[in-house]
Amino acid sequence: MAVKIRLARGGSKKRPHYAIVAADTRMPRDGRFLEKLGTYNPLLAKDSEDRVKMDVERVQHWIAQGAQPTDRVARFLEAAGVREKATRQNLKKAVPGDKAKKRAEEKAAKAAAPAADDAAE
Repeated sequence: MAVKIRLARGGSKKRPHYAIVAADTRMPRDGRFLEKLGTYNPLLAKDSEDRVKMDVERVQHWIAQGAQPTDRVARFLEAAGVREKATRQNLKKAVPGDKAKKRAEEKAAKAAAPAADDAAE
């Protein structure tokens, strides 16, 4: 049985509240889980202690059993000091698209044209 440590969504529309759970990968996101390990409330301030609460000992137990945390939960564990910080690569995430590059070139050309005219006079 493959186990993941992941978030299960609760709360009403536009007011999310998540439970950090250990669940079988075949179960739905908000469905049956093996154990509730903590909570995450994204509406609280980032420096609030109540934003992420988790039972670190139980999380370590599940990881020792072979459970794999999802990306978001892994970041929580890195912040708590349970896991080493992993390097992430978003190689092309910040690179603008082709149209944006063309617009930037055109804008630079327009800005350079009046400057060249002033220099010629």
